[in-house]
Amino acid sequence: MTAISATTARLRARTGGPKDDGPKIVEHVLGWVLVAVLAMLVTQLGLM
Repeated sequence: MTAISATTARLRARTGGPKDDGPKIVEHVLGWVLVAVLAMLVTQLGLM
């Protein structure tokens, strides 16, 4: 293996998705706040 292919193999192995160690409750609360704001906007505009 050359130095370049070893480096790219190491970098490729380290790329992944988002971290799973974040606070899930914050994501849930912000998601529900977004749903509530969207519902209020839809009803105020008379779209529903």
